[in-house]
Amino acid sequence: MLLLTLGTAAGGGVPQWNCACPGCTGARAHPDRRRSHDSLAVLGPEPSSWFLVNAGPDVTEHLETHPRLRPGAGTERTPVVRVLLTDAELDHTLGLLRLREARHVEIYATAPVRQALRQRLALDTVLTPYTTLTWRDLPPAGHSPAVIAGIEVCAVPLSTKRPRYAAEAQQDDSWVIAVRLHDPASGRTALYAPALAGWTEEFGKEAAAADCVFIDGTFWDDEEPQRLGISARTSTAMGHLPIDGPTGTAQHLASLPARCLYTHLNNTNPLVDPLAPQHGVLAGRGLEVAQDGMVIEL
Repeated sequence: MLLLTLGTAAGGGVPQWNCACPGCTGARAHPDRRRSHDSLAVLGPEPSSWFLVNAGPDVTEHLETHPRLRPGAGTERTPVVRVLLTDAELDHTLGLLRLREARHVEIYATAPVRQALRQRLALDTVLTPYTTLTWRDLPPAGHSPAVIAGIEVCAVPLSTKRPRYAAEAQQDDSWVIAVRLHDPASGRTALYAPALAGWTEEFGKEAAAADCVFIDGTFWDDEEPQRLGISARTSTAMGHLPIDGPTGTAQHLASLPARCLYTHLNNTNPLVDPLAPQHGVLAGRGLEVAQDGMVIEL
């Protein structure tokens, strides 16, 4: 199983078009600091066996970044694009509209996410004149997994956080999930959780059993959104556990045997600057920051 970190930024990317914070200004001056919306490509054993986890606004650019995600030689079109969704947020789903040229799109999602996209964003109405759209259930951990491109996939429910356009929808702890990816051929497992509102017992067990964990790195500390004036709420109140501090994820991850990488970085996070001292803090705990274009083999 190969994992391609196609994007590693939170909503808006780095730089964000309407922002002149140090992170955005630095990314404009140093193109190697640019980050696109978080997304993961998972490649199975066969040449054309792959799928995406999340499809943000950058999805078509992502599909051009790696040869194995392009149509093969002698193939006029990619036959099917498969996308797993960790939530219904716009920065993880807007790319579905950009896949309209595909002959067939399969979308794996939990029930509340599927309902939000079909009923509130009317994706069926918008996309079916252009492509064939198939919705599939994403089974929860403990049930028979879905098998995609030879990889066993299931959902780990995380929180009831709903996107703003569905704020009044019914609460359900599968609005936001982590995706568990298991390769039966190698016996290796990855856990992908770009949004994490709380460290639950179930998530802790899944993380402890994984060989590689991608985790929410939106904000460095809990007061970051308030301190920088982007929100009246703390990081935790916004549905993202911070990295550092007494409630931060770093203390949990440091004790795990897995390779742990932070993704979904907000433009205000000091970690978007490769020279920031926070990188040394993480390195001292054996933790990493994912970069766009990384390839990890499990």
